[in-house]
Amino acid sequence: MKFRGKIVDPNCIHHFNNVVSTISKLVKTCIMRITEDKVFFILSERVGDGGAQIWCELPQSHFFDEYAMEGVSAESNEIYLEVAPDLLVRSLRTAHSAKWVKIKLTKKNFPCLTIEVDLPSGSIHQRLVVHDIPVSIVARKHWPDFTEPEMPSFDVSIAMPQMKLLKNVVDKMKNLSNYLSLSANNNGEMKLSVETDMVSISTHFQNLFNPSWSKDGSQMPPSQDRDSLEFATSRVDIRRFAQFLNSQQVNPDRVVCNVVHHRMLHFFLLHDDVSLQYFLPVVSR
Repeated sequence: MKFRGKIVDPNCIHHFNNVVSTISKLVKTCIMRITEDKVFFILSERVGDGGAQIWCELPQSHFFDEYAMEGVSAESNEIYLEVAPDLLVRSLRTAHSAKWVKIKLTKKNFPCLTIEVDLPSGSIHQRLVVHDIPVSIVARKHWPDFTEPEMPSFDVSIAMPQMKLLKNVVDKMKNLSNYLSLSANNNGEMKLSVETDMVSISTHFQNLFNPSWSKDGSQMPPSQDRDSLEFATSRVDIRRFAQFLNSQQVNPDRVVCNVVHHRMLHFFLLHDDVSLQYFLPVVSR
């Protein structure tokens, strides 16, 4: 297996760092999947145990000026690595003024992602910072555990209000309860609510956009049987939701929430060169 990538454009270095920073705020370890045309960051916890799922994909041609990889075989030309994204973030902290950044799969005493950062120098000598990040190679037999989650058959799809506004609301609510209910309908309305024995609080949003969905060329509209004013609701762990809101470093063009009534919230972050999906299952009462 071989992997080597080089990022030269300062904006691409900054953007890659923001993507990795977002992932690091959501998970301690994840799977980095490397293919010929994309780099993925994946988390697949057991949904039955209340675990979240993350699927983030980056087209390599939008980030890397040089990119070469050889997978485990010609038939399975991919690489799966278990990596701590926080270590990636730390290694990229010096890269804000870098001439270029190289990422390589290397073998020291153990498999590593080696990050090389070429920093500006006041002399003719090169100023190179090198970080070795330990990784684990994921065996081929475990790859099926990290396939892309299917987009759920949702009841309502709605574009979220500004993330900063949501963050302020949820940060106050999480001091009152461990759980939050997100409700939305196909009339552009959404509400966040928490309930305890002592108090019930809700925040309402109106005039939001209900997108129609197309994925892989197939239309996936919301349920046509549902009254446009009828709310679909999912009750989730408020700290997980707050963690998702606080993690965002990518500045997405739009964040869409798909509500599967009493089952799941599916968040889809859309940017011109990055897509990130976050699946948050409901918690039982």
